[in-house]
Amino acid sequence: MTNHATPIAKPGFFPWIARWLFTTNHKDIGTLYLVFSGLMFFVAGMMAILIRAQLLKPGMNLFDPNFYNELVTLHGLIMIFGAIMPAFIGLANWMIPLMIGAPDMALPRLNNWSFWILPFAFTLLLSTLLMPGGGPNFGWTLYVPLSTSFGPPSTDFVVIAIHLLGLSSILGAINIIATILNLRAPNMDLMKMPLFCWTWLITAFLLIIAMPVLAGAVTMILFDRHFGTSFFNAAGGGDPILFLHIFWFFAHPEVYIMILPGFGIISEIIPTFSRKKLFGYRFMVGAVAVIAFLSFVVWAHHMFVTGIMLRAQLFFMYTTMLIAVPTGIKVFNWVATMHRGALTFETPMLFAIAFVFLFTIGGFSGLMLAMVPADFQYQGTYFVVAHFHYVLVTGALFTIMAGIYYWLPKWTGHYYNERLGQWHFWLTVISVNLTFFPMHFLGLAGMPRRVADYALQYTDFNMLASIGAFILGAAQLIFLCNIIMTIRGGKKAGARPWEGATGLEWTVPSPAPYHTFQSVPVVSS
Repeated sequence: MTNHATPIAKPGFFPWIARWLFTTNHKDIGTLYLVFSGLMFFVAGMMAILIRAQLLKPGMNLFDPNFYNELVTLHGLIMIFGAIMPAFIGLANWMIPLMIGAPDMALPRLNNWSFWILPFAFTLLLSTLLMPGGGPNFGWTLYVPLSTSFGPPSTDFVVIAIHLLGLSSILGAINIIATILNLRAPNMDLMKMPLFCWTWLITAFLLIIAMPVLAGAVTMILFDRHFGTSFFNAAGGGDPILFLHIFWFFAHPEVYIMILPGFGIISEIIPTFSRKKLFGYRFMVGAVAVIAFLSFVVWAHHMFVTGIMLRAQLFFMYTTMLIAVPTGIKVFNWVATMHRGALTFETPMLFAIAFVFLFTIGGFSGLMLAMVPADFQYQGTYFVVAHFHYVLVTGALFTIMAGIYYWLPKWTGHYYNERLGQWHFWLTVISVNLTFFPMHFLGLAGMPRRVADYALQYTDFNMLASIGAFILGAAQLIFLCNIIMTIRGGKKAGARPWEGATGLEWTVPSPAPYHTFQSVPVVSS
């Protein structure tokens, strides 16, 4: 059989549509995930720009507060479930079979189905903005009783969309686990796998455990709304705090579902551009596993102000602080990998270094929030917004961008434009700090989150944050242009476009052939 960079298909529009609609090739499905993620990223990003436009100065009144709440809700849901998670799954689909020497994903038809659930789910979710009564206005956390007693009729459609998103994630996770455990090349035992594969193996188990918990929570919301139950209704014997326990038991592992694959990407990039092996590989694997375990025993640090008993507060405070230990191991190992390396600073490496610095800032503010007495001051303020954006924008978004720049020559056969990449990097890093760093001071000064207007004393920092957000949004247009230009042409890339790159994925031509391996690759070291 002849290797082809692209499949042989009949010419014409409908055969082209059929190819992408029915494809079971992991590269095609990875591309579909990445394209869909990019679309949702710009949709959620436009919502963020509208939010910051409303907060540019007091009394803007660009739209009514209820629509502001709808934007806040959908921005969170779309950015998490539509942009970050599909991007990571797209990278996994593209790279894991190449990295482990597999011919494809273990369950290719299931792989196709897990993707095509997403467009239907997000069409349903976005359509809620056009429904009578408006879209969801209770925040991406779906807090009760806002989502039960007071939620608009469109809440039911949000619940159905979340069920579909959860189903897609679980199917993708099953496929990744089956692929990694069953289709590795001969002699590639688990401790010879690239760290990106390890982080995704652990993340897949987190998905299978966490997503059904969210499904249970939103199902109980649906039952409370329509079937006379009182799971979360205190008047009927229920407890709204129960929802918080269930939701955050899902949502804190979800944070690491959005970050652990990014750790894997950084662990591929830093050794490549340092021309060194990853320092402390086994410790890195162990640290990721420990973080995954601890992510399930810290959920109530989101609930210190709800009146949980003191012993529980102390337990969750100490376990939250304990996560800093394996996280510190990873940061130390990344820095040790760079130490005395022959470093070069191409765009993927710049994003990786920025991630190490800025994610650490998010970690420090996380330690501040973990302390019970201090959390009473920070809770519900813009300090929390600053914290989780420093964690998620740098931990997820920066690592996705780094991974795209890193693997783009392998996907397309062309180098991206390095000058545009550097412009994108510097504008993004500067604007991220301009947007989110002032929010720490807003929170410390007492500005509450989820408000469409604010008092005069918060004006200056809000104006800085909004200007930063506008620059951040504009910078992503450079990223989009660079990707399109690379797909269309550019300097040719060889099988190993980066000098320090190692691994099976760099042994095949660029662009990677449609059917990757003519014979089963054998791993010797």
